[in-house]
Amino acid sequence: MLLALVSTLTAGAVAAPLVTLDRSGAWVAVEAYGPNILHVSIAADKAEALKGPGYGILANHADNSAFRHTPGKDGDVFASKGMSVRINPAPAPRVPSQGEKYFAPSLAPVGLQVKNAMGEQILDMLGWEMSPQTVNGEKTWQVGASFFAPADEHYYGMGQNQESMSALSLRGRILDCKHWYDAPGGESVCVPFMISSKGYAIVWDNPSATRFTAAINGQTRFQSNVGERVSFFVITGSNVQDLYTNYARLTGKTPIPPKAAFGLIQSKARYESQDEVMRVANTYRQKGYPLDIMVVDWFYWTRMGQLDIDPAQYPDPEGMNKKLHDMGMQSIISIWPRFETAGRYFNELDAKGYMLKDKDGKTQDGLPFRSDRTGGLIDSTNPAARKWFFEKARDNILGRGFDYPWLDETEPDLVPTGLFYSVGSGDRYHNLYPLVHVEGFSEQMRAWKPNRRAMVLARAAYLGSQRTGALFWSSDIHSTWEALARQVPTALNMTASGIAYYGSDIGGWQHLPAKSHATKAPLLDPSDARNVVGDYHDYPELFTRWFQFGAFTPTLRLHGSRKENEIWSFGKQAEAVMARFNALRYQLIPYMYSQAKMTYDTGAPFMRPLWMDFSHDPNVANIGTQYMFGPAFLVAPVTEQGQVEKDVYLPAGSDWYDFWTNEKLAGGRWIKAQAPIDRIPVFVKAGSIVPLGAPVQSTATKQAIAQILVYPGKDAEFAFYDDDGLSYDYEKGKNTVIGRLRWNQAEGKLSATGGEKDFAANAAKLVKVIGR
Repeated sequence: MLLALVSTLTAGAVAAPLVTLDRSGAWVAVEAYGPNILHVSIAADKAEALKGPGYGILANHADNSAFRHTPGKDGDVFASKGMSVRINPAPAPRVPSQGEKYFAPSLAPVGLQVKNAMGEQILDMLGWEMSPQTVNGEKTWQVGASFFAPADEHYYGMGQNQESMSALSLRGRILDCKHWYDAPGGESVCVPFMISSKGYAIVWDNPSATRFTAAINGQTRFQSNVGERVSFFVITGSNVQDLYTNYARLTGKTPIPPKAAFGLIQSKARYESQDEVMRVANTYRQKGYPLDIMVVDWFYWTRMGQLDIDPAQYPDPEGMNKKLHDMGMQSIISIWPRFETAGRYFNELDAKGYMLKDKDGKTQDGLPFRSDRTGGLIDSTNPAARKWFFEKARDNILGRGFDYPWLDETEPDLVPTGLFYSVGSGDRYHNLYPLVHVEGFSEQMRAWKPNRRAMVLARAAYLGSQRTGALFWSSDIHSTWEALARQVPTALNMTASGIAYYGSDIGGWQHLPAKSHATKAPLLDPSDARNVVGDYHDYPELFTRWFQFGAFTPTLRLHGSRKENEIWSFGKQAEAVMARFNALRYQLIPYMYSQAKMTYDTGAPFMRPLWMDFSHDPNVANIGTQYMFGPAFLVAPVTEQGQVEKDVYLPAGSDWYDFWTNEKLAGGRWIKAQAPIDRIPVFVKAGSIVPLGAPVQSTATKQAIAQILVYPGKDAEFAFYDDDGLSYDYEKGKNTVIGRLRWNQAEGKLSATGGEKDFAANAAKLVKVIGR
């Protein structure tokens, strides 16, 4: 029965539901966010069904105007040019069977089907659930929904899960979508955005711990631990990029980071003094190795939560940062959200109620069951606490010349299960903290410096976290070959979750094992690095392979718990290889920065799994060991010790060029790619244009285009983009450089338009056609 048809609203306004349907006591609210996004909310209580979307969703982007509603005997149909959804009618009343009296759910059934713009059914919701339970003293429900899982459907995304070492598809897997620092394979992070090979995506709108079951016994299920309704969004599109553009409409655009984010970021756990930071920075310059950012990690303070800088370690932070800036470098400093009881701010925060609390309303001090045994957590669900935290961090730390914050512990480490935030229980909002903590800080950074891009290094994420301007990484992983192998499929599902700027601690974060377990002779000599690697003989090889992988990820950051952690710390042989890849990284900045503009415009990641670019090739559906880096490069990192060749799949529909040798190879087959220690398998798709930048010591120097590589075989186009690398002028289209490079295969010529003065004339002089 149709209860209400609400008039549609104009784009950008907050829309009431298109309709609210009564399905024999199950209330279904339907709301649109443009022609390709429908929000479905189902509850036993009408008021719950009518509540707006949860955290992370941009509610003011609701727009029903593209849809028309057609009620009928076969159900209610909501259709636009982009999709249609039919919600099944309520079943006819009947007498329940004996079995149903005892075992059938008491909820009225709700089902729906989704068709794409071509009228093809792409999603079939089978049912929903609300199971009463008491969680953290609160009477609530476990809520969930189930969907039919076709035999050929694959699923991707759902945040950071580090269980797999090779397989990419989530099909057949059960994921606990929750922030879990201690997950055995490495920290898990919940971004409940699932994208399907059938051309749709689901955004699951519930921040409590959620179980995702992918295609098991013919069903795909979402089940959340706490909730009073089922709430989810269905997104459709004519291609993969459309799905991300619509996801960005729903949860926010990905800003272009400062250009320095694409250069080398140097970190260690930890640099113990200002002198050590400057010694490392000066050595980079003396050796001529490009470097953009130096990082000051934890325990530079006098006490946890003191929000100060120990003058014994860093006597002149302003002077240090000025020297770094004069050298063309910027700085990041770690700022933790935890406050010791003996610190100067604890009593104030406790009195204001600005920290995570236990069931008795007392500030929680550490967690007895973890190694983190001291300190209260700032409650960033409270806007006043967020403001307080930023202002103290600004005045005491960032204001002393540091460029960007590193917000660590954003899961947070003080697990909120059984505890309470200002907005409600930590169980109900288990996955929320990284969004509100990072976004609150980022927004206030922009208010402080309105035309200086905010950038945050962050360890966890949630729906919408991509809009905060953060760089994300895979947390405190082990320094092992196994951990390296896990990074590739982990990164690809995280970027598939809309988190485009992602990387890992090069070399792993944890302390090095005491000895090597290598079964093959190390490919690099460790004898001149014993002070760092000890008896872990193959660690220089591992670090180098990790660095090679990192050179083809959105961010390249060296970090870890080692005596030394710089390019030159692992022996002369390792240093030579890494220096070469670091130089290549800087050559690729014009290419990468142009992809950053694409991500800003479309929401699509530029480090992406093969299925995004080659959906017509069924062989790529489950490949998690290689990926595309922008439209041109196929990268296959080496993740096994002693490996000097690797099986690589070249997708069908294109020829490929070996990046190192320029050999042309046919696609649609596996090859045995050579991988000596000084390179990893990298291939370029035929019909690609790759601009290479001139050598620079950092992005503070304006970088000219030194060469334009053309990989022929098809017509090709490259959208070249540049700007000042620091301001928000690009959001208004100001002070930007946009040029277009086009390769005409039939004529064998490159043409150029737009760009700065002489861009077109110079392009012809810089072109190198591979194979000629």
